[in-house]
Amino acid sequence: MKVIKNFLYNAGYQLLVLIVPFVTAPYISRVLHAGGVGINAYTNSIVQYFVLLAGLGIETYGNREIAYVREDPQKLSRVFWEIQIVKIMMTVVSLIIFFLFVRAYDKYVYFLAIQAVNIVGVAFDISWAYMGLEDFKRTAVKNTVVRLLSVVLIFTLVRNIHDVGLYILIVAGSNLAGNLTLWPHMRNVLRPVHLRDLRPLRHVMPTISLFIPTIAIQIYVQLNKTMLGVMIGATYSGYYYNSDQVIKMVLSVATALGTVMLPHVAAEFAKGNREKINELLYKSFDAMSLLCTAMFFGVAAVSLRLGPWFYGKGFQPVGPAMVIESVVLLVIGWSNVIGTQFLVPTNRVRPYTMSIIAGSLFNICANFFLIKAWGLNGAMVSTVLSEIVVTSYQLWSIRHIVRFRAMFKNVWRYFLAGVGMFIPVFYLNYTLTPGIVHFAFEIMLGVVLYIILVILLCPAIIREVAALANQR
Repeated sequence: MKVIKNFLYNAGYQLLVLIVPFVTAPYISRVLHAGGVGINAYTNSIVQYFVLLAGLGIETYGNREIAYVREDPQKLSRVFWEIQIVKIMMTVVSLIIFFLFVRAYDKYVYFLAIQAVNIVGVAFDISWAYMGLEDFKRTAVKNTVVRLLSVVLIFTLVRNIHDVGLYILIVAGSNLAGNLTLWPHMRNVLRPVHLRDLRPLRHVMPTISLFIPTIAIQIYVQLNKTMLGVMIGATYSGYYYNSDQVIKMVLSVATALGTVMLPHVAAEFAKGNREKINELLYKSFDAMSLLCTAMFFGVAAVSLRLGPWFYGKGFQPVGPAMVIESVVLLVIGWSNVIGTQFLVPTNRVRPYTMSIIAGSLFNICANFFLIKAWGLNGAMVSTVLSEIVVTSYQLWSIRHIVRFRAMFKNVWRYFLAGVGMFIPVFYLNYTLTPGIVHFAFEIMLGVVLYIILVILLCPAIIREVAALANQR
């Protein structure tokens, strides 16, 4: 129940993070116009590289390390401050490099200076510690309040194109404020430690090892849009971005499980419970397959009309692109279980890193051929194949550790249920006039059909739920 509650808190917050821009975007685009929106997007894209450097992979690493020692308050306190010192050091380094860059670049200096609040916010972000403690409620609730307050401020204070700086400050300031709200409770968790007992440098190399795959992911995610823009035009980069936004919003529900399970598995690894870890892997993989198969077939069924309707006229290519990209909902769901929930918490970082690098290299090579042959759809196929490479490598790396039959035993049932749901929903999506009522009906029909078909096919998870219900 604790894992389920943490998943719901984390998934809900991740959805909020992605939904808030969708809520404010129509208003902001009208008051700031294309120029103001462009300034914010451009300057923020620059700052994100420095945010990435300041973070140095600490979110995943710190989550795991806190989970290892959370049973010992003194060790926990020492590890917390050691990792936090590293984070502060990297934030200072990142800020120095950033201001040297701004001085040399000498464009949008005012807006870049405000965006720097995002870098400062990294130093005060201790959500990784709460994740390691499996206290997702506190981070989700406090950050939700701050996010909602930022929406109110945007609608009340941002009035015209001259408020671009104010808009940037509200968004960046809300990130910093959310991070600061997490500090007061930590005094109830931490114990006093002597400065001479701290060894922060021992955490540098492990964080770098987790920083490498983060960089690799960012490079090939950004490179897809860049290569599309160079090879066939910037408009197609926009189509790719729009399709990817919707897919990632849906995917955030599934990947939230990985963040929740990481400290849970890490704690069992610290205790030496190898058999328990494998059992957690099988159950998590089965639950992820159940959820992501529904998402994959469901999104594929409605995307053809949903994309152009959601984004408006001139965005017809987004629909087919979303249909192709929907495959990653299942593939990334699987790699999230194997990578984030198994390889990282059990300290098998090398195969995790190599899988990401292999996928990145494949993506870059495939883009040259597939974009040239099929344009936007070629880029989407390249994305899907790259994620398959990542997942396949991870599966190969654990072939001697786990039993694949136990992992995949119910997948065929979920696929049958998914196909059974896809056919009628796709037909309705193709024949009905696009509109919010029709889309809502199609989605509800898909959910009901999938649940009924899964129950009829009776996978192990249904039998376990039924058994728990009988016990109560």
